[in-house]
Amino acid sequence: MVIKDALSKLGYGNDMYELLKEPMRVLTVRFPVRMDDGQVKVFTGYRAQHNDSVGPTKGGIRFHPDVTEDEVKALSVWMSVKCGIANLPYGGGKGGVICDPREMSFREQERLARGYVRAISQIVGPSKDIPAPDVMTNSQVMAWMMDEYSRIKEFDSPGFITGKPIVLGGSQGRDTSTARGVAICIREAARVRGLVLKDARVIVQGFGNAGSYLAKFMHDEGAKVIGISDAYGALYDERGLDIPSLLERRDSFGTVTKLFKNTISNKELLEQPCDILVPAAIENQITQENADKIQAQIVVEAANGPTTNEATRILTERGILLVPDVLGNSGGVIVSYFEWVQNNQGYYWTEEDVMTRLEEVMMRSFETVYATATARKIDMRLAAYMVGVRRMAEAVELRGWV
Repeated sequence: MVIKDALSKLGYGNDMYELLKEPMRVLTVRFPVRMDDGQVKVFTGYRAQHNDSVGPTKGGIRFHPDVTEDEVKALSVWMSVKCGIANLPYGGGKGGVICDPREMSFREQERLARGYVRAISQIVGPSKDIPAPDVMTNSQVMAWMMDEYSRIKEFDSPGFITGKPIVLGGSQGRDTSTARGVAICIREAARVRGLVLKDARVIVQGFGNAGSYLAKFMHDEGAKVIGISDAYGALYDERGLDIPSLLERRDSFGTVTKLFKNTISNKELLEQPCDILVPAAIENQITQENADKIQAQIVVEAANGPTTNEATRILTERGILLVPDVLGNSGGVIVSYFEWVQNNQGYYWTEEDVMTRLEEVMMRSFETVYATATARKIDMRLAAYMVGVRRMAEAVELRGWV
């Protein structure tokens, strides 16, 4: 596990690894939801809190049929590392409910969201654990959850959750924050590699929230987006794709490739020649089997865990610069932190303020990780984990836990 190597290089022993390798707390809940047909269905959900030595835990809630306890636990560890890299006063958290919201009505989704909050309400809160949107949840789901929590606690609690609608205390720029963070990392990676971003050939695997916004940002920067994909296939054109047109034509799930005949597979898209490759879909897309076929100078991970450890080694040995997920897609949690700060102080910033602060944090994070990788002669993933766990390990020691 990368976290073990990172702690070892920082000089920490096995006792620190034993504490940090898994969440300190995992709650499993089963709660009833009355469906529209009158029947009651029992759902299973989880909330993992990795480590709160630095501050309250923070992380998203996903509604998905493939949610598992192990997945939620692993994602909470990644969130701790992300918060450490960005120097946020948080540990990592993550939650999920096993369900398929695509097969549920609007009101069923609301009852599910409220039921989940009631089930986990004892261990979450603005100074304990702050949830946020994740896979198949959005600002509306966050609004329902905030309202339910406020009813339970009998006071208004906008700081309990982030990713809310603006009118309920959400932050300007939250919807695009993950993609903007990725775009900043792409720009900085191109700079250190001497690559001019204008006219650079970019492939974005995934056309959901992060991928679609990122494709637009790259197009606006003058880069040539030559490939995009969704769950049903991929589009590739070495002359460049018409990104504004694709954004207009996609459906509510980010799907657009079904409108075209000449598509290729996601696997084939990853192996096309380009300057910058951005896996922005799901995990385990670049593996030992295809890492030697990647034809990019730079890989920036926008998805969680798209590249295996063995593939990371192969890409690094081939001289490809890999910007890891815990750095690349941290824009979302950074702006979530800004939202929490605004909620706590009752003063709200303009979008320009938010974007300026995001730029500062992302650039500082990239520079710190890149400098660590260069000085230690290690890949950026290991460097990112070293930066990410250092503050947490120091806090653990100062508290006297280890």
